[in-house]
Amino acid sequence: MKRYEENFDKILQRIEKARIEVNEYNIVNIIAVSKYSSAYDIKDLYNIGQRAFGENKVQDLKLKALDLEDLPIQWHFIGRLQKNKINALLDLSPTLIQSCDSLELAKEINKRAKIKNISIDILLQVNSAKEENKAGVYPEYAIETYLNIQENCSFVNLKGIMSIGAHTDDKKEIQKSFEKTYYIFEKLKQNGAKYCSMGMSSDFEIAVKCGSNMLRLGSVIFK
Repeated sequence: MKRYEENFDKILQRIEKARIEVNEYNIVNIIAVSKYSSAYDIKDLYNIGQRAFGENKVQDLKLKALDLEDLPIQWHFIGRLQKNKINALLDLSPTLIQSCDSLELAKEINKRAKIKNISIDILLQVNSAKEENKAGVYPEYAIETYLNIQENCSFVNLKGIMSIGAHTDDKKEIQKSFEKTYYIFEKLKQNGAKYCSMGMSSDFEIAVKCGSNMLRLGSVIFK
C-alpha cells in the first residue's frame, strides 16, 4: 500500500460522514498543508491523488515548487503575507492566496499584479472569533471590505473567504465562529464567492457541518 493511503482514506471517510449529515451536494476541497513536510512527503501524497497543497512561507513554497516542478501541483499560500514578499509570491503563480487579511494588503497585491500584468485569485481572511493574535477583518466589516476590494482591485479576483476557527477546546465556540464565517459567505455568494475555506486538522468535521467547502489539513494527513 502506498504511503499515507490508509490514513488519507480514513480522513476522507470522516469528511464524507460530516458532509452527508448536512448537505450531500456540497463538494469539499482538501488543501494538504505541507509546511512541516518535505518534497518527498508531498510527492507521496500526490501519488495517491492529492493535488492541492498549502504553504505558510513564500520561501518554502518556492523551494518545494522548484523541487516538484514536474508535477502539476496546485499551490495555495495560506500564511501571513508580508508586503515585501508579494512580488516573490506572484512570481510563483500560486493557484490561490488564501490569506489576504485587509483592504490595504489587497491593494498592495493588486498594485504588484498590475505591474506584472497578471491577475491573481485570493480569499479574504475573516477573523470571526475576533482574536487579537489572528489576522483578518472582523466579521462586521467583512462584506464591506470584500465589496471594496472587488470595486477597487481589478487585478485581484476574489474567490471567497477564509477563516481560522476559534482557538479553544470548546466545540460550541468553534462552531459559533464557523457559523459566523459561513453566514458571511452566504451573503457574498451573489457577488461571486465560491470558496468558504475553514477547518483544520483539529476541527475540520465541525467546519464541514457548518458549510465549509475547503479544508486546510496538515498534521492529520502527514503523520
